[in-house]
Amino acid sequence: METPLAFPALHASHAGIWMNNSDGQVQSISKGEAAGRAAETPMVMLNAPLVAQRLGYPDLSGLDLLELYAFVYPARFAVPTPKGLAKTLGLPAPITDQEVPLFLLRAAHYLLSVLRAADWAEREGAWDSAQALMRLRWPWANMVLAALKKPERPERWLFSRLPEWEEAPPRTPPRIVTLQPDAVQDRLASLVGGSAETRQGQRDFAQVAANIFAPRKGKGEPHMVLAEAGTGIGKTLGYLAPASLWATAADGTVWISTFTKALQRQLVREAKRIYPDHETFKSKVVVRKGRENYLCLLNLEDALQGGFAGRAAILAHLVARWAAYSHDGDMIGGDLPGWLPTLFRRNGSTALTDRRGECIYAGCPHYKKCFIERAARSSVQAEIVIANHALMMVNAARGRDEQNRPSRIIFDEGHHLFDAADSMFAAALTGQETIELRRWVIGPEGKARGRRRGLSARLADVASYDEEGGLAIEMARVAAEALPGDGWLARLAEGTPSGPIEHLLAAIRAMVFARDETNATESGYGLETELADPDPQVIDAAADAAIALEALARPLTILGQRLEAMIADPPDWLDGSARARVEGATASLSWRIDTLRAWISMLARAVGPIDPEYVDWLAIDRFEGREMDIGMHRRWLDPMKPVAEIVLKPSHGVLATSATLRSGGDWQNAEARTGASHLDKPATHFSAISPFDYSAQAEVLIVTDIKKGDPAALAGAYAALISASGGGVLGLFTAIRRLRSTYARIADRLARDGLPLYAQHVDPIDTGTLVDIFRDDPHASLLGTDALRDGVDVPGHSLRLVVMEQIPWPRPDILHRARRLKHGGMEYDDRIIRAKMAQAFGRLIRSAGDKGHFVLLSSAVPSRLLSAFPPGTPIRRVTLEEAVKSVKSGLSSDTNLRQDALKPLEESNPI
Repeated sequence: METPLAFPALHASHAGIWMNNSDGQVQSISKGEAAGRAAETPMVMLNAPLVAQRLGYPDLSGLDLLELYAFVYPARFAVPTPKGLAKTLGLPAPITDQEVPLFLLRAAHYLLSVLRAADWAEREGAWDSAQALMRLRWPWANMVLAALKKPERPERWLFSRLPEWEEAPPRTPPRIVTLQPDAVQDRLASLVGGSAETRQGQRDFAQVAANIFAPRKGKGEPHMVLAEAGTGIGKTLGYLAPASLWATAADGTVWISTFTKALQRQLVREAKRIYPDHETFKSKVVVRKGRENYLCLLNLEDALQGGFAGRAAILAHLVARWAAYSHDGDMIGGDLPGWLPTLFRRNGSTALTDRRGECIYAGCPHYKKCFIERAARSSVQAEIVIANHALMMVNAARGRDEQNRPSRIIFDEGHHLFDAADSMFAAALTGQETIELRRWVIGPEGKARGRRRGLSARLADVASYDEEGGLAIEMARVAAEALPGDGWLARLAEGTPSGPIEHLLAAIRAMVFARDETNATESGYGLETELADPDPQVIDAAADAAIALEALARPLTILGQRLEAMIADPPDWLDGSARARVEGATASLSWRIDTLRAWISMLARAVGPIDPEYVDWLAIDRFEGREMDIGMHRRWLDPMKPVAEIVLKPSHGVLATSATLRSGGDWQNAEARTGASHLDKPATHFSAISPFDYSAQAEVLIVTDIKKGDPAALAGAYAALISASGGGVLGLFTAIRRLRSTYARIADRLARDGLPLYAQHVDPIDTGTLVDIFRDDPHASLLGTDALRDGVDVPGHSLRLVVMEQIPWPRPDILHRARRLKHGGMEYDDRIIRAKMAQAFGRLIRSAGDKGHFVLLSSAVPSRLLSAFPPGTPIRRVTLEEAVKSVKSGLSSDTNLRQDALKPLEESNPI
C-alpha cells in the first residue's frame, strides 16, 4: 500500500524489530541494521527513548509520534502504545508487531490532517508555537507548518490567554450543624443510585464517619474516628455522603487527603456524583497538591525566552501548548501526559516547577494567572478539597494560611500517614541540601543558566532603601560561601575538602566507611552508621560547622525581622511590587531559618547527650555504586507526635480510614500509626469486613521449591506463571537488582509468545504511564517495587495474578532498629510485613466479579504472617509446577475465553 508519509517507520519490541521500506513492505531487521538506518534517515517511531533502549542505541532520535500527539492534542489522555493511540484516534489497531510501522504512518497522517480541520479545538497558539519549534529544529516542525493555515490576525501569547483568578473576601467560620442519621442515609442513597445494591457495611460506615462533623466538646479534643473498611465496602461514597452534607449545611470546607494519585483521580470521579453540573463542580471541588507539582509560569517564560536550549527548549514549548488548555496546571499526575517529560529524558521538566522555594508571589508578573495561587484561593471557597498527605504535612509544618486551616479532615489511605509524617518532619544535613541553600542565598555561580537569583537580586530594593536589611543580605551572602559549592563530591573523594561544611562531610564519610557493618561496600547500596561515640575528627568538624551555620542563621534572622517590620509599617518606597517580593521572601526565609536551626540542633547532638525523641545517624547515599550524597540524618522516633500537635489537635473532626488501617496489628497499632494515641479524647473505632467471597474469588499459593538467591530459578518461575496466566500479572519485588535481572531474562521470551512485559526502573516510562499501559492490555504484565504495591487500581480483566518474589522483610537499617526496639521487636516487624502483604493482595480483588491468585515465591513463610490475608481465603503451600497448574485451571470463565482467544494470536506474534 502507498504510505502517507515519505519517511520509514520503525517499531521495536522484545519480540523483534520491524521497519517499512520504500515500497511499503515491512521487514524484520537486526538491532545493528536498525541503529544504522536510524542514524542516516529520520524515522517515525512511537516513544523514541523506549525504542532506543530496545535497540541498545541511546542516541537514537527521530520523528516521535508522541511529540506530534502532544502538539496536536495537548492535555488529552492517550495510552502511549500502538493499541492505545489507535483507540484514542479512532483508528484500526494493529494486531501484530509487523503491522505497527504502517500504523504509525497512518497515525501521523491522521494527526497532521487534524491540523487542517476547521473544528480543531486546540488551534489557538499552534502557529506561533510551530514557528518557534521550527527555529529549534523540531523534527515535526516543517510538516506541522505545511499543514497549518497561518492565522489572519496575530495570535495571543500564552500568558495573555490564561484566565485570571479573582480575590474573594475571607470565608466566615462554618455554622454549627448536627447531621441527622436519616439525612446522612438519604444523601448516601442519592450518591449510590437507586438501582445499586444496598450495602449495610457502607451505610454503617457513613454513619460513623458523620461523627467527625459533630460540635467539638473542648479545645484540642477533636472527634477522631479510625475506620478500617475492607475492599468493596464503598468507603469513598461512605464518607463523601456526610462530608458533602455538612459542607453545604455548615458552609464549610472538608479536606480529603490521600496518599496516591490514583485515589485522587477516583475521588474526583466520585465527587461528580454530588455536583453533576460542570460549573458547580469547578466551584465546589478543588484538587490541591504541593507547589512542586504545578507549572511555574515565570520559569516557563524564562525557558521560552532562551533559558532552555536543545531538547529541553522543545519540551518547554510543548508544555506551553499544554498550559494553554490544562485544567489546573498540574504537571505531576494532572492532565499533562505523564510520558511527555520522559520523551526528553526529563531534561528540563523539573526546572519548570517551583522546587526550590523561590516563588516571589505577588511580585511575579504572572501572579494573577498562577495555577498554584488559583488552586489555593479556590480551595478557600470550596466545599470539598482533595489534597494529599504530603501537602497536609507541609502546610501544617510551615504554618501556612493559619486563617484557613482545615477543621474537618478525612485521611483516606490512612495507613500511610506515618510514612508521610516521617518524611515531612525529617532533617538532613547533607552535601546536596547545603549546596541548595548556598544557591538560594548567593544565586547562580560560574556558568549556571536559568531564572535563579540570589537574595541580593530578589531583594535589591530592600538593600537600596533599608541599610540594616541590606547589611543583613550582604552578611548572609558572605556566610553562605562557607557552604559546599559545585564539585564538592569530587573534592571529598580526592581528599581536598573546602570550607567547614565540606570538612564535616569528609569526616562523616571516613567514619561511615570505617564503621559500616551492612556489608554493602561492594553491593552498591548506601552505607550508614549510628551517631554514637563519634570520632574526634567528626566532633571537631561539627563544632566548626555549627559556627558557620550560626553565622548564616543570624543575618537571615535579622533580615526576616526587618522584612516583617516593613510589612507591618510600610515605608513610602514599598510599592505593591516591592511589597509582594518582601512577602514572598519572608515566607521562604522562615522555611530556610527553620532548616538551619534543625541542622544546628543536629550538630549539637554530635557533641552532646542523646535526645530520646530522635534517631540520628550518618550515611553515604549511593546508587549503583556511585556516591550521590553524604551527611547527617535525623528522624523523629515517633513522627506522629508533631502531627498530633499541629494537625490533629487544632482540628474539630478527623477520620482516618483504610482497608488495612490496623496494618496487620490491632487498634493500638492503628492509634499509634495515625497519631490518635497522642490525643486526650479517645478515638472511635469502626471496622467493616469486605463483602467479597474470598474463598471463591481468590487463592494464595506459597511456592516452596524456588531456591533463594537463584536468579535463574526466580526468572523461570515468573516466566512460567505469566505464561500460565496469559498475562495480567503484577510482579512485586523487594530489590531493584532482582527485578532487572528477572526482566532481562524473560522479556524477550514472553514477547515472542504475545505477552508483553513492562518494568519499573527498566523501561524509560513513568510509573503512572506503566500502570495505564498495564490496565489497557489484558495480555501485558508489569514488574515493580513498592510504588505498585499500594494504590494501583486495575480492573480484574487486566490483573488476575499477583506474584511477590519473597517476603517483604523490613530493611534492617538504623532507623528501623530504633523503632523496632521501642515498639515490640519481632511483632513490630511482623506488623509491617503483614501490612505490605495485605496491601499487595488488595490489588487483586477489586470488585465482585474479580478472580485470581496471589503467589508468594518463598519456601519459608511463617504461619503467623498469613493473617495478612482476608479470612476465608484458601492458602496452600505448593511446588511451582502445582502453582502453574492452579493458575491455568483456576481462571475465571471470562479469563478462560481470553486464554482461548490468545492461542491464534501467539502464532502471529502479536503486540
